[in-house]
Amino acid sequence: MSASRVLRFLPLVVLLGVSACATKPSQINNVCAVFAQNNGWMNNWRRDVAKASQKYGIPPHIMMATIRMESGFDGRARPRRKSMFFGLIPGPRISSAYGYSQALDGTWLQYQKETGNYSARRTNFGDAADFVGWYHNKSVRTLGIAPDDAYSLYLAYYHGHAGYARGSWRNNASIQGYARKTAEMAAKYQAQMRTCWR
Repeated sequence: MSASRVLRFLPLVVLLGVSACATKPSQINNVCAVFAQNNGWMNNWRRDVAKASQKYGIPPHIMMATIRMESGFDGRARPRRKSMFFGLIPGPRISSAYGYSQALDGTWLQYQKETGNYSARRTNFGDAADFVGWYHNKSVRTLGIAPDDAYSLYLAYYHGHAGYARGSWRNNASIQGYARKTAEMAAKYQAQMRTCWR
């Protein structure tokens, strides 16, 4: 193959290489291991979270715990389907949530409009981290939640700002339990990060 043809295909090769860089961590309950598995030049999750944390004022361990609880760091995660038609054809999914942050279609569009980040993708960890920081920051500003209150931030993330304000989570023991698990994971991550967050 001639040099000119190689150069023509080089951007495609680079793009494919970059998209394949992100590795779903094997130890999702150890944030230091998560960072270590995604610590390349083009794909650096610690750098992405640090940047979003500085931008939005949300502690990095809370952002990482949110992503861990939402998708298990799976960039292609989707919710389950409601049912199967005739036992063969998959039915619609229970929501449009997708990617690392499990952002809904409408909320992701709102994020793109408000930030001007129209090229953001839910399958890109850096974009997802920025989304989580942006959303939690809105919860802090509009609902008065403290930026280090992982429990309440998760409730607002799950139910939406309007749902949280209405208190629709108060009689939902299941989501309260999940929010507690998120807060516990955030505390665990915070302790772990003392050894790997410099």
